[in-house]
Amino acid sequence: MGDILLRTDRVLQYIIEPMRHLSYIPILLILLTSPSAMMTAQDYTPVPVTISKEKVKVDGKVYYSHIVLERQTLYSICKAYNVTIDQIYEANPAVKAEGLKKNAIILIPAADRKLPRETVKETVEKSVEKPASEKREWKEGVDYVVHTVKWYEDLDVIADRYNVTVDAIMQANGLTGRKLTRRQKLKIPLNPEMTQSEAVVTDTVATAGTPETDAASLQPVAVKGRDRINAVLMLPFNASGERPRSGSVDFYCGVLMAARQAGENGVNIDLSVYDVEDGLLPVSKEQLSKSDVVIGPISATAIARLLAECPASTNVVSPLDHKAEYLAASHSNFIQAPSSSLVLYEDLARWIKEERSGSSEKVIVIYEKGSRDIDGLGTMNSILEKDGIAFSTFSYSILEGRDVQSPLMAMMTREAANRVLVMSESEAFVNDVVRNLNLLIHEDYEIVLYAPSKIRSFETIEVNNLHNTRLHTSLSYYVDYEEDDVKDFVRKYRALYSAEPTPYAFQGYDVATYFFRMYSEHGKGWAEALGADSASMLQTEFKFRKESPEGGYVNTGVRRIIYGPDYSVEIVGD
Repeated sequence: MGDILLRTDRVLQYIIEPMRHLSYIPILLILLTSPSAMMTAQDYTPVPVTISKEKVKVDGKVYYSHIVLERQTLYSICKAYNVTIDQIYEANPAVKAEGLKKNAIILIPAADRKLPRETVKETVEKSVEKPASEKREWKEGVDYVVHTVKWYEDLDVIADRYNVTVDAIMQANGLTGRKLTRRQKLKIPLNPEMTQSEAVVTDTVATAGTPETDAASLQPVAVKGRDRINAVLMLPFNASGERPRSGSVDFYCGVLMAARQAGENGVNIDLSVYDVEDGLLPVSKEQLSKSDVVIGPISATAIARLLAECPASTNVVSPLDHKAEYLAASHSNFIQAPSSSLVLYEDLARWIKEERSGSSEKVIVIYEKGSRDIDGLGTMNSILEKDGIAFSTFSYSILEGRDVQSPLMAMMTREAANRVLVMSESEAFVNDVVRNLNLLIHEDYEIVLYAPSKIRSFETIEVNNLHNTRLHTSLSYYVDYEEDDVKDFVRKYRALYSAEPTPYAFQGYDVATYFFRMYSEHGKGWAEALGADSASMLQTEFKFRKESPEGGYVNTGVRRIIYGPDYSVEIVGD
């Protein structure tokens, strides 16, 4: 976005900045502050209004994107832009209902003013005819666009983007080898039969395009039906606070990467982004009814309030909260993206059944005596019983930790494997269990430990002990950095943001990529296809099931990993 936005509110830079280097993404960014930011009319002292250098195109109309400064009035804004108050109300219904808000972004009709040339790259879906000196080069009846090579691109990637052959690019540029350099300019031959008089340039660019001229942005994109997705993203950015929420910003960056990829595939994403810090849900029912997919908010409580207001025809995706799964029982338009703790425990039980190789093996469920986690024990026992697994249970308090080896040995066998499932997410207790199991391994007991994913985040557990017990754990998220798709994502993320992607960035990309694709392929009824359309993403497995005939969908996809005694960490199929 433009400098005026960054000057207006320093904090917003952390949210807007990721958009600077992206192309192909028509984005409507809406950052709403709290009601306390509103001022009454008598508090206003008019301040000068500077005409924004930013323009966006919404529903075929061009608008200035204006940041409301403290003590600016509708009158002063109208006077500066030469528009009427009714025109501002028409473009910004919320302003008529709630008044101006400091740091809010409002749309101002652009009338017939011409767009400054330096802001072309910041404009949404702007079509202009270039001066003759900047038109596509052509020679001997062949039309070209110029592509600037990014450091993660090779000839195959570029050829695929423009639907031409590698040989055609090499011949057009006199290349004798496949090696490219960053920022190298390549002529891309397009429409070889086109004559000079037919060479018409159409720019399709997006909010925060790259500073470099990217030839793919010069390609007109057909927009019809499923090729345009109206998406809403709600995250607690804390934009008006001293520091934004880094997890939300990282998730947002991942979503922008997904939108960029969708644009490269010919699908335009109209993305409205809302800051829902302090529990605000500033989206109107009308906006929700027009949305093809809503991602967020984060917490189960906020999602429940949104579902109470949201039309049943609009699907709401819970992107991060594992505890929001219960909402699927009573809301047909709810979709739980992360696998819940119950799903992970179900998978551990299924995993034990799959690996158990005879009745001589022992299965032991260990839980902490008196712990609040004990509520989940009945569920786990039911799962094991349903799967026909004979098992024993053992509980103790952490104060008894030094005296549990003898009773544990009495339940185990030296003749076969002892498969131990620990039912606790208490770091101190799990650490004690792992310590005791390692002592029993030294007594020549064969032990395989099954534990919830949280065990990997416990800092007090020695990783050697996890490898000794051959830890088996089922995860909602796991990134295999040896995968080519992951390597490609990391390279692009670094190039765009000069940072390493966090798990939040991977999740934002996975969630947005999957649900954008679902709408693109299946249209308005895309949610009905969830049960039959599983996908393996960068860090997440999506495998949805419908909770009930009247309910929504929950994700049952997991990733299994095993800690080997040779200190390997292996991802295995479920």
